[in-house]
Amino acid sequence: MASDRDPQSDLGAWLGEELRNARQAAGYTSQDQFARELGFDRTVIAKAESGSRPPSEDVAPKIAERFAGLANGLYVQLAAIARKSHGPIPGWFADWLAREREATSIRIWQPIIVPGLLQTAGYARALYVGGRASMSDDALDELVSERLARQAIFGKPEPPHLWVVLDESVLCRLIGAPECMYDQLVHLADMSERSHISIQVVPASVGAHAGLASAFMIGSLDDEPDLLLIEAVEDQTIREPDVIRKAAVAFDLIRGDALSRGASQDLILNVAKRTAGA
Repeated sequence: MASDRDPQSDLGAWLGEELRNARQAAGYTSQDQFARELGFDRTVIAKAESGSRPPSEDVAPKIAERFAGLANGLYVQLAAIARKSHGPIPGWFADWLAREREATSIRIWQPIIVPGLLQTAGYARALYVGGRASMSDDALDELVSERLARQAIFGKPEPPHLWVVLDESVLCRLIGAPECMYDQLVHLADMSERSHISIQVVPASVGAHAGLASAFMIGSLDDEPDLLLIEAVEDQTIREPDVIRKAAVAFDLIRGDALSRGASQDLILNVAKRTAGA
């Protein structure tokens, strides 16, 4: 079934492309053959592969059972996200979510906002309200829940080492009410106590530095090339070694301008106190 959906900008289309490739690699020459074996009508598979209708909560697990590692092992979860989406979710998200889930280390530079992996529910909701003010409360709750669910990686027996460097302006930018921002800053300070999490702050006094171009994240996994995510008007994941190498160098330079972990924690808590008194 032909489709004009772009797998690079539509999560449903990306999942459809992954499913079609897996089906054909397994020797199912037709959608009808595969659908009959699963006990579904052919149109269910046709729509899933075209991206026009992501598989339902009944269909997706049965598909995932047939193809180990489909969509990096996240087919069921990503199908649920695609079903809930009110608009296209970029295909890069699937790549990054898979890497984030399995990474041994994650490096994050963020000059604007607190990264999603360290956000509180109130802070995340305030960001979504600011960007999508017309959304319903239920839709906002779903988005916040999905973002916070990513933080489950910290509960793994062997969680990834997280290196986060923030610009001081992140601490001073009021997102939500002062109480919301206070809670977020205290949460940052608490998270920085964990042995596998390092949070450092580049003070405003540094002025110009290597991180002013954009925010980015680098996910590392043993025996796999690094994956780079650059945040811009339209985020993108990059696998080109030369670009990733430049980002890694920039991260090291930014860290070189940052305060130590202890001094950064002190700054975060000082800003929290000022915020509470605002």
